[in-house]
Amino acid sequence: MTDRYDVIVLGVGGMGAATVSHLAERGVDVLGLERYDVPHGYGSSHGITRIIRLAYYEDPTYVPLLRRAYDLWRDLEDDHNRQLLYQTGSIDAGPAGSDLVEGSRRSCKNHGLEHEVLSSAELTERYPGYQLPEGYEAVYQPDGGFLVPEQCTVAHVDRAHSEGATIRARERVVDWRPTDDGGVTVATDHTTYEADNLVITAGAWASKFVDELEGVAVPERQVLAWLQPETPAYFEPQNHPVWNLEVPEGRYYGFPVHGVPGFKFGRYNHRENDVKPDAFEREPTQADERLLREFAEEYFPEGAGPTMRLNTCLFTNTPDDDFVLDTLTEHPQVTVGAGFSGHGFKFATVIGEVLADLALKGETEHDIDMFSLDRF
Repeated sequence: MTDRYDVIVLGVGGMGAATVSHLAERGVDVLGLERYDVPHGYGSSHGITRIIRLAYYEDPTYVPLLRRAYDLWRDLEDDHNRQLLYQTGSIDAGPAGSDLVEGSRRSCKNHGLEHEVLSSAELTERYPGYQLPEGYEAVYQPDGGFLVPEQCTVAHVDRAHSEGATIRARERVVDWRPTDDGGVTVATDHTTYEADNLVITAGAWASKFVDELEGVAVPERQVLAWLQPETPAYFEPQNHPVWNLEVPEGRYYGFPVHGVPGFKFGRYNHRENDVKPDAFEREPTQADERLLREFAEEYFPEGAGPTMRLNTCLFTNTPDDDFVLDTLTEHPQVTVGAGFSGHGFKFATVIGEVLADLALKGETEHDIDMFSLDRF
């Protein structure tokens, strides 16, 4: 006989693990299916540290979701035996009047967030690791910091297991199809399952399972660097808030030293390489390293010591860089969370809540109008 569940979640990375956890907490008979390990380093939910911040320069609409995400991360952390969220403050910096600085300032003002605006000289005086040009400004917001993504996934999976969920790793989903009774059948390389509802949180592989995401959720190769600081004290968490920086070379982001040797940073849309998730250059190259090192030498010279580590991951970008959180029009029993565009992980707790709402009720109390699939 084919196993039957209330909900199947396809993909148990950051978003899928949170979704399984929320569903299990509600007493749902849920199965999570993951083609790799739990957690793993092949997709978008790894990298030792991931930024979380309230001063959201992308769009102030995200801030209420972030406030809920913070509450849920703290709740999850209370159940876990390791810290998940580290508060360092956040810096959004660039030339005075730049989109990044003005967007961050707008989110802070619209939502009454505590913040300061610092000149480049004031920023360096307070946090000497930053060496930005004259005429730059920085918005400092004290609630920012970083999450430890692998442990966040583990914490969600642990909670899901404690609430009775079933999660199967090393089991690749081959296909799904709707059934005559309004449910779904999911075929894997092991067996076949049935469920009343399906949630697809397959990251860079999402468009393989949802035709409507073809050309909408597009995987991109991303590379991160960890360089050993020449002055390590400047890059300790208490002295180095997480940051986003707009410069002529592009938009970059970075972290204090944590977990492994080295000051971590990367360039958004690293070399603008759209890729197929099963066939791209996973090993970082000297060209990747050179691009990142030249940036560090210019703006964080005391952090630009020997290379400690390079790592690739995947962004899955939408045309407007906003998420997709929706049910399929022709198959309302299928819910999709996709296209997190390099800035989604911090929302994983609340996205799990939203996707659980959509799977069970077809709607959510959260404002997700801007994430509808039909906007494309």
